[in-house]
Amino acid sequence: MTTPEKIRVFQVATGNLGTEMIGRIRNHPDLELVGLHCYSPDKIGRDAGEIVGIGPIGVTATGTVGEIIAAEPDVLTFHGVFPDEDLYVRVLEAGIDIVTTADWITGFHRDKNHPHPSGRKVSELIAEACEKGGATFYGTGMNPGLAQILGIVHTADVAEIENVTVTESVDVSCHHSVDTWKAVGYGLPVDDPSIPDSLYKFTAVFADSVYLMADAFDLELDEVAFSYELGACTKDVDLGWYQLPEGSLGGSYIRYQGMVDGVARVETHLEWQMTPHTDPSWNIQGCYITQVTGDPNIYSKHMIFPRKGFDLSNPENFASIGMTVTGLPALNSIRSVVAAPPGVITSADLPLRSFAGRFKL
Repeated sequence: MTTPEKIRVFQVATGNLGTEMIGRIRNHPDLELVGLHCYSPDKIGRDAGEIVGIGPIGVTATGTVGEIIAAEPDVLTFHGVFPDEDLYVRVLEAGIDIVTTADWITGFHRDKNHPHPSGRKVSELIAEACEKGGATFYGTGMNPGLAQILGIVHTADVAEIENVTVTESVDVSCHHSVDTWKAVGYGLPVDDPSIPDSLYKFTAVFADSVYLMADAFDLELDEVAFSYELGACTKDVDLGWYQLPEGSLGGSYIRYQGMVDGVARVETHLEWQMTPHTDPSWNIQGCYITQVTGDPNIYSKHMIFPRKGFDLSNPENFASIGMTVTGLPALNSIRSVVAAPPGVITSADLPLRSFAGRFKL
């Protein structure tokens, strides 16, 4: 039954993340799923539950922004691989809040690397739409997103901070997003000259994550420096859903470093491995690591394990864990985002309860 306390949610997309989130929204005590927007014509008109394989749930997929607006949801959750900024603007102008997991933390990256066709900064367009509609826009996820919040809170008992580094050390072979890995050059010859630019263009949202942390620390950065190391496959690798020829990019170590007077102070590192058969290769730890240099020093691992009885024999089940930890920071923030003042906000603008999960009672 719908209750006044439930927040009405209209979701966009049913790729890997969106598929997982349909069920998560349905079972979330704060939320009611009232619509699903799909880009694939073959999904439009079908029941959302059937699309994602959980059986009918009484929500029919639609395909136009007009239908989103007509449904009058409280909030739109966007789980596409890449943003749809024209959709964002129309929905925000209609007074509907947006929480997105697609490539947005502060807007720095989108403004610098993905200019709007109009020539204007995307952040300006979104801010204007928020003002016009009285709506709120928020971007989050696991990383960037929650990983940096963990980095920030781990300094609460530290004096005289010298450096904060958040590292994602993960095997990415279970993240079955072909578009994502093509965009950053995985599978291309490791010496392909396009790889460095692609790596930067499609990961520079992690520069946003550094600016987010620096903002929380009241730290003014001179720049966020980008550097990388590439791992070449030592043999042909067939993952079933993705092929990596010998000599192609199969792993990488990326650094985004917030610099002050030539010294790295706040950093996000990405230690990604599609296959262990690369040269060089890295010691993947399967977790998110926070290291704080200061007085005292802090070292913390955020390790994620499946629930009791979870079937790990199916790789798709394992992949769903990654989708859950990516999407839940967005879902759990929704009540706070809806209560927040209009405008473009970051995690620094939200209360502590925005980062709290929900008990199953």
